[in-house]
Amino acid sequence: MAETQRAQAPEGGVPTRIAQAIMLHRAGDREEARNRLALLWDEIGPGGDALHRCTLAHYLADTQDDPWDELDWDLRALEVAEGFVTERAGSTAGPLGEARAAGGPGRRHPVVALRAFFPALHLSLAADYAALGRPAEARAQLLRARASVGALADDADRRGFGEAIDRLALRIDGAAGQSS
Repeated sequence: MAETQRAQAPEGGVPTRIAQAIMLHRAGDREEARNRLALLWDEIGPGGDALHRCTLAHYLADTQDDPWDELDWDLRALEVAEGFVTERAGSTAGPLGEARAAGGPGRRHPVVALRAFFPALHLSLAADYAALGRPAEARAQLLRARASVGALADDADRRGFGEAIDRLALRIDGAAGQSS
């Protein structure tokens, strides 16, 4: 059945369906958002588009009630992104400029798009570990988030990630100071 659904799901409809589920979540319907994202995850399957799978796992994490489940989904998102980028690193993508061009006019190559996702993935993992009372792992993910911010254009997104990393670092350090 999932194979049939996967064949029927138009590739162009996936980002729209992800966005619709995210809007449901932001409007407060966490359960419906989780159900829709999980259905889409199953439809796409393990051989589906890496950017879609990474995005789905990242947002599925946000819809979880259990912090361990949230961590699990964020780890899946990172695994998909790292696997795809590593697999393509030795391929014909070439330098970053060629990779951008390979995505077509107005589109970024999937490797570039996934690399731009790393700050959010590492920041989410840091927050997961902090929520689970694992400050060492949280700090390690913050270091990776800081290192990956350089892949972003020098714009409001980049500055926003830098500020979010700083805020979480302060929160982790504050929690560590209170528990001493």
